[in-house]
Amino acid sequence: MGGRDEQDKLIVRSVDGRGEMFEDVIEKRMSRREFLRAATVTSGAVIAATAMHVDSAVAQTRPAPLPPAFGVVSPTSPEVDDISVPNGYYAATLIRWGEPLTADAPEFDVWNQTKEAQEKQFGYNCDFVGYYPLPSYASQNSTRGLLAVNHEYTNPELMFPGYNVEKPDPTKTQVDVELAAHGVSIVEIARGRDGRWNVVRNSRYNRRLTGFTPMTISGPAANHEWMRTSADPTGRNVLGTLNNCAGGKTPWGTVLTAEENFHQYFANLRGMPNGDYRKAIHNRYGMPSGASERLWEKYYDRFDVAKEPNEGFRFGWIVEFDPYDPASVPVKRTALGRFRHEAATIAIAPSGQVVAYSGDDARGEYVYKFVTNGKYNPRNRAANANLLDDGTLYVARFNPDGSGEWLPIVHGYGPLNEGNGFMSQGDVLLKTRNAADALGATKMDRPEDIETNPVNKKVYILLTNNSQRGVGSGPPVDAANPRANNRAGHIIELTEEGNNYAATRFSWNIFILAGLPTDESTFFAGYDKSKVSPIGAPDNIVFDLAGNAWVATDGAASAIKLNDGLFAIPTSGSERGHVQQFFSSVAGSEVCGPEFTPDNRTLFLAIQHPGEGGTFDKPISTWPDRQGLPRPSVIAIQAFDGRRIGR
Repeated sequence: MGGRDEQDKLIVRSVDGRGEMFEDVIEKRMSRREFLRAATVTSGAVIAATAMHVDSAVAQTRPAPLPPAFGVVSPTSPEVDDISVPNGYYAATLIRWGEPLTADAPEFDVWNQTKEAQEKQFGYNCDFVGYYPLPSYASQNSTRGLLAVNHEYTNPELMFPGYNVEKPDPTKTQVDVELAAHGVSIVEIARGRDGRWNVVRNSRYNRRLTGFTPMTISGPAANHEWMRTSADPTGRNVLGTLNNCAGGKTPWGTVLTAEENFHQYFANLRGMPNGDYRKAIHNRYGMPSGASERLWEKYYDRFDVAKEPNEGFRFGWIVEFDPYDPASVPVKRTALGRFRHEAATIAIAPSGQVVAYSGDDARGEYVYKFVTNGKYNPRNRAANANLLDDGTLYVARFNPDGSGEWLPIVHGYGPLNEGNGFMSQGDVLLKTRNAADALGATKMDRPEDIETNPVNKKVYILLTNNSQRGVGSGPPVDAANPRANNRAGHIIELTEEGNNYAATRFSWNIFILAGLPTDESTFFAGYDKSKVSPIGAPDNIVFDLAGNAWVATDGAASAIKLNDGLFAIPTSGSERGHVQQFFSSVAGSEVCGPEFTPDNRTLFLAIQHPGEGGTFDKPISTWPDRQGLPRPSVIAIQAFDGRRIGR
């Protein structure tokens, strides 16, 4: 999740819920755990180590692939406005906000921004990056492909001269530009003879999805009465996708883009009648009671909940589209649930069923997975077109003994019945958070990216932070919790029963308790803390061909007073838990969307909101062009000698 500091206080906030707090689970588990992974840890780390599952120690005795090998990058302080990569590597800006994508797109002119121009230019605040090889998804081509890039949100104070974020009064042109700068960009890229990547401008594949793009709604919640609006009485058509954070790639070559903090675009919840049941559901999802942050409701009634109470229900979904077909219409897949989706990571179960993991990025929210009823057909792409419309959504419950269950979010199961206000499966999915509350799932510290490791088959859950425990409506502080005021976050390692991603039981352990190595509460899978890089606020994760984790951070400046970065972490062998910083970002930014080419010789990163904390007129960053204006960008990192990243 990208965002300003105030988003950690206001936007990433759960206002209700009855599930068990994850801190309580850890505390209970510690009281029963006698096994210590390392005998030479500090007292605080001993506390952390007791939460580890025995299998994490066993993993160290197994043969492991080579860990990453590179000169570790030194962390930088938050005012530093230069990127850093190891010796032997270079980082090149591939594409930046406003660059033309199509033949008829104008060159970027910050003084003359329009909706029409932005709809043909690269969007703002890039997040998820997915590489799709050409000529087809089945190719392993690492020299030519498509990038699908999410654009999570906008910073109008950095985009427009004179914009007053404290007292916003946007023009309609500014609002339209913001809507057009959200969504997704699809752009063809190719590596030249010099080894460097370039955008293929005018490619037939290049396109934008924005806040104005027509999309369809499918699955159990389509045509639900709460999905119908004055503009769409069918409940099956919607304009746009918003707050696209992380995402996922399907094995049949489609893009999954996750709608995260959609609630911030809506306004005036207090204008709904108190007797309207929809008001309570909107409140559970954090809809603002008064004006929205960006005031889009000033020009578009659909963002005013008092005037159009159902429009908000049409956001908070996973959206699927085909990057290889520029004419394809994106589809909101409601079977995967409605919440603040961070990602949608796909895995294939031994049965052939498709599994999608996703976190709800807010303090005190939940971890989910979706399992299709149908099976993936690798020989017939068209047969997979609607796999994600039919299946079972689950929410995780973590037990103190290191076990866990996936609880089905199914109408008629347990409390999910008419007597408790759940009238149908569509109704359950529209109120996914309420359903998870009712089932007693485990509340987590901002679940963000969730990825599967292709080598050890484990699932890694990144929990960015929970800095507001005990404040206002936030979760209460537990004095016995080893990570109260968990500003730096942690990573959980989950093993599905039988390594079957469709299983309904799992085991789990804590892999990383992030922070400064000098902090007694930190833990790095038992690795010597004096040898690790400091890391705070883990957000996105990807795995290389050897199964090493590469973790991008969002919020290190707040958590540990350092710029965000990218970190390599071996997941097995004697180097397991050895956090090594590979990249350091610029002032005011976060690092998102780490993505390798199939040959692992290029690593793409999205640098989101460089200069956040400044304004157009008083910037704190001028990256990447040093021309007075920070521009969110995607960079390509390569070794000068062409070797695999980290080797």
